[in-house]
Amino acid sequence: MSTDYGWVADAMKKTVPWVTTAGVEFTEVAADRVVCELTDVEKQRNHVGGPHAAVMFGLAETASGAVGLASFSEQMGRATPLVVSSEIRYKKLARGNLTAEAVLTRPAADVIAELDAGQRPEFAVDCTIRNAEGVTTAEMTVLWTLKPIKA
Repeated sequence: MSTDYGWVADAMKKTVPWVTTAGVEFTEVAADRVVCELTDVEKQRNHVGGPHAAVMFGLAETASGAVGLASFSEQMGRATPLVVSSEIRYKKLARGNLTAEAVLTRPAADVIAELDAGQRPEFAVDCTIRNAEGVTTAEMTVLWTLKPIKA
């Protein structure tokens, strides 16, 4: 039995205005993996003609947030997802359209168990940014937390 996560793209576009402004599209969404695409826009390029670093970062961070939403949507009434830290590693000059693949690095059940135990759990999402030819241009790790909502 598969679960439909099509609602995640709509939720991201409605709750995070940058997603729509930038033109991020969601091509694959599962509880532990999301793939997003971003079309090359000339006005968003850097001094060497590739997508600006901020655009690449934003695409990967968006994909990581969608993974968090898909994995922990049932916890949103009692916890708020927040970014703790991010690290991006640029590997190759990016050109053209980009794809970001984000993958949850630990079982969601473990994160939820920590939340159930009264902790403020953290979870990492690893992201790979690729150009239209599938070449990895950057890798990013986003560390998230589920901050319990105080009653």
